[in-house]
Amino acid sequence: MSEDTGLITVASDWSVSETIDRLQAVVTAAGLLVFARIDHSGNAAQAGMRLRPTELLIFGNPRGGTPLMQDRQTSGIDLPVKALAWQDANGDVWLTYNDASWLAARHQLGPESEAAVKAIEAGLAAVVHQATGPDSGA
Repeated sequence: MSEDTGLITVASDWSVSETIDRLQAVVTAAGLLVFARIDHSGNAAQAGMRLRPTELLIFGNPRGGTPLMQDRQTSGIDLPVKALAWQDANGDVWLTYNDASWLAARHQLGPESEAAVKAIEAGLAAVVHQATGPDSGA
């Protein structure tokens, strides 16, 4: 994690597409909503441009995010949560997402949001671990 950028990046044992497939399955099984899946590299190819495999999944739960927006509506710019799977120049695959504590600081959320931020943080870590690690039936 980089405290300067607020991003957490985790190595994945899977391809970009498989990582996002697994993440989508895990978050759906956890009762979260998938709002969008964006294939940045596919869109780049349609525009006649090259981009290493890169896909974004946007997901969440209004019960988790709404309290943050009730505290500071500007937090809605960063909600629902997003995770970006991408392949680097060496062929390694990574999954990057925003650190919930960094978002809380960015939007100056009050103490009443602390429990929701911690829940989002723990939930993200759990689903990312399941999606990126060895096959556990995801």
